[in-house]
Amino acid sequence: MPIYEYKCEKCGKEFEVFQGMSDPAVTSCRFCKGKVRKQMSLTSFQLKGSGWYVTDYGGKKPSDRAENFDAVENSTGKAEEKTTAASDSTKTE
Repeated sequence: MPIYEYKCEKCGKEFEVFQGMSDPAVTSCRFCKGKVRKQMSLTSFQLKGSGWYVTDYGGKKPSDRAENFDAVENSTGKAEEKTTAASDSTKTE
């Protein structure tokens, strides 16, 4: 359940309320019954681990990605150099 922060316009007190996302917003102060406004608060949400843009793709340069495509894993799991038709045609017999 999210925590929502409210501030009273009458007495100025701030308070938090555990509410479901579909619950109606609080309209009166729990201390003086004055009108309240929902506050915007900072979040502590962080993206950690693999699979996120910041960790997997954010810092890589295009040349780094191109180098990764040159090596192909074979069935034993070892990387081997990928051969292309262009490189084969430049070889002389």
